[in-house]
Amino acid sequence: MVYWKGVEPLPYPKLGLFGWLRLGFRLVIYGIITLELVLLWALAKLLEKLVGGDKLSGGVVRLWARIGHSIMGLRLEVQGEEMTHGGAIVANHTSWTDIFVLHSAAHIHFVSKAEVASWPVIGWLARVTGTLFIERKSSEAQKQQKQLGQRIAAGDKLCVFPEATSSDGLRVLPFKSTLFGVFHTDKLKDLMWVQPVTVAYFPPKGKDKRFYGWWGDMEFADHAKVILGLSMGGRVRVIFHEPLKAADYPTRKDLAKDADVIVRDGLRKALGDRFEEND
Repeated sequence: MVYWKGVEPLPYPKLGLFGWLRLGFRLVIYGIITLELVLLWALAKLLEKLVGGDKLSGGVVRLWARIGHSIMGLRLEVQGEEMTHGGAIVANHTSWTDIFVLHSAAHIHFVSKAEVASWPVIGWLARVTGTLFIERKSSEAQKQQKQLGQRIAAGDKLCVFPEATSSDGLRVLPFKSTLFGVFHTDKLKDLMWVQPVTVAYFPPKGKDKRFYGWWGDMEFADHAKVILGLSMGGRVRVIFHEPLKAADYPTRKDLAKDADVIVRDGLRKALGDRFEEND
């Protein structure tokens, strides 16, 4: 994973006795629920082979995600409307918790670099939830554009993080226009819609304002331990902005810039005085 190293993370807070008990309880409960939902998801996939579509398995994934962020002590708030047609959702990236939050807020499939598929736990979850893995090779570009076009034409909403890394949640890093290249090809741009989405975290009372941020050299296991042990009363707001039509922009850079401004302004308004401009 490529990390943003702009701000040094704070030392991990100590869990204490009740934190460790909460961590253990949440892991056991969510593990049991996940096993049951995996069986339900497998049944849904079998039924979909007969009737088509992915609404059944998608519904199971959304239920799993909603239970997940609830168990993590995160209350979800949604503003705006998810677009009803296929396209791409582009959002700022704060933490691994974004996976639960965005799956819960919208019917989406993530787009990720291919190596994520081999990561422990996260890779398995990504495959199960229908992630589209992209090889960063020019030789694969035409094949991947075809896959993207087929998914979008079928009504899929593909979610990407144009910052290409995660931050502390108090800012939006510059969107990389290269990630918009596949949305602005001659074959795709006429049917392509891009919906900017802002994700804003509000920490539990008394916790650091960067509590949910996962960046730099922070280890997944250590950060997950803190969230599962200490997150109580936190909130996350997902803001759906008006979709942008790719064909209305002369280049991918123009499309990326507009999406960047919209997501950034959304986070600035949501966080108020807590928002920080990126250096």
